[in-house]
Amino acid sequence: MRRQVSGTRVIAAEPEEIFALLTDPSQHPKLDGSGTVQAGSPAKLDLGNTVVEYEENRLIAWRHFNGHRWRWELEPAEGGTRVTETFDWSTARIPVVISLSFFPRRNREAIERSLDRLAAMFPGAQ
Repeated sequence: MRRQVSGTRVIAAEPEEIFALLTDPSQHPKLDGSGTVQAGSPAKLDLGNTVVEYEENRLIAWRHFNGHRWRWELEPAEGGTRVTETFDWSTARIPVVISLSFFPRRNREAIERSLDRLAAMFPGAQ
């Protein structure tokens, strides 16, 4: 059983610009399509979430205390950067609970809204 949902979009910005936004938690409320990240978020990702994958300007993923991960992958592409956001619950403490819940569907929708918001932050985004 696949325990991930993802969305991908080409954003009219360089990977470095997008990565700077993703690695600055104070910017996450502007980007978050789920409505759960509030203004005044901590200045570090590791408060409650631990960075578990990191490749500068290409990849960042953090693990929630329940074990699931949020991952952003950036790949240079014609017209900007191919951005993929993934909610991965294969690493969750009890992945079957997430699989049976509304979270995969809700998070797929939130990913699309996050990508919409990210695209709107850069003029000429597709």
